[in-house]
Amino acid sequence: MAQVLEFKLPDLGEGLTEAEIVRWLVEVGDVVAIDQPVVEVETAKAMVEVPCPYGGVVTARFGEEGTELPVGSPLLTVAVGSPAADTDAGAETEGSGNVLVGYGTGSPPARRRRVRRMAADVVTSVADAPAATPAPAAETRGRDDGPVPVISPLVRRLARENGLELRELTGSGREGLILRADVEQALRAAATLEATTQEATLLPPATLPTTTTLATTDTDGVTRTPLRGIRGAVADKLSRSRREIPDATCWVDADATELMRTRAAMNAAGGPKISVLALLARICTAALTRFPELNSSVDMDAREVVRFDRVHLGFAAQTERGLVVPVVRDAHVRDTEALSAEFARLTEAARTGALTPADLTGGTFTLNNYGVFGVDGSTPIINHPEAAMLGVGRIVPKPWVHEGELAVRQVVQLSLTFDHRVCDGGTAGGFLRYVADCVEQPAVLLRNL
Repeated sequence: MAQVLEFKLPDLGEGLTEAEIVRWLVEVGDVVAIDQPVVEVETAKAMVEVPCPYGGVVTARFGEEGTELPVGSPLLTVAVGSPAADTDAGAETEGSGNVLVGYGTGSPPARRRRVRRMAADVVTSVADAPAATPAPAAETRGRDDGPVPVISPLVRRLARENGLELRELTGSGREGLILRADVEQALRAAATLEATTQEATLLPPATLPTTTTLATTDTDGVTRTPLRGIRGAVADKLSRSRREIPDATCWVDADATELMRTRAAMNAAGGPKISVLALLARICTAALTRFPELNSSVDMDAREVVRFDRVHLGFAAQTERGLVVPVVRDAHVRDTEALSAEFARLTEAARTGALTPADLTGGTFTLNNYGVFGVDGSTPIINHPEAAMLGVGRIVPKPWVHEGELAVRQVVQLSLTFDHRVCDGGTAGGFLRYVADCVEQPAVLLRNL
């Protein structure tokens, strides 16, 4: 006899309490396989495809596209063991393990098939069926005398990509389950970043699902757009930065002609193309080596300035869903070619909404290339809890005195916004002047290679 299982919005990690339904990937009446993605949701950190831990027939969906749901709310129900599911989905009727926090992996996903019958028939056939619980997967970690938790594939991948051995960790989850937070804590400890973990921005927990996140216009012609998802997270982040950080900005014009010639020569030599952003990032990491005060954060609870030995370089990226700041980890040990490749990867992920929460946290310094918008200057808002941000305007031909004569050169305006608690103007000015010197004479970088 068929059984109906309810699949709830799982804990997506990073302390997030809610998510917005962006796009349903299945319809009522569809047959789904274990671990098949069924819905795409947007959190304050990233777009995520949520896989279902059950295999069977979808009998109901909860929430229209645009609806915001709190963690633990029903997403859909699945009829497990119904005749339609047996015919089209085979024996895949047990629950999976831990795909996300609280869920898991199981059999390889099968091709999605459409059930050629009304969903109401399926609902009727399973209405009186008893409830069932998902079976655990084989890849587990937990106590020998109790339920065995399953480590999320996302957590395993994060550990693997950073060379972390999961057997050496103690999980903080239920029954000793290793969560993403445990892995990130270990990585921060290894990088001496424990004191200033960049916290995930929390949105207020929802008491009831809202019906839409679209702008609405009232009878007086006033349009109201809810601050939710990425836009809400950005608003909270920027407001906190302005509220807590006593920032100051200094700027300088620089002749970027030689930098552009250097880039052209590098690209003409063959191999992967080098971006201007990668060259500026390489300059930033060299400048932070000379002025490490700016690669830091302020811990007001301890009344300490915490300085980082490693540079995790964030860069501002504008997307259709709002401003995000992906992070290039260990930028200080990457050469220009590696930086260019990583910028390209993260930019594409930002464009397609595929950035993970791990891609968006842990930055220690941010590079903001607002020149792509066709503007010369800006006073950037610091990406809290960092201590500084370098802004770069457009590079355009302008009159410039070069070697004692007026000439047309490629000129760029550089601006540095810094936290006045971590350093005085002399340090900030020294950093900015060194960056400008490297832009004007790229050979200056050779001193640090």
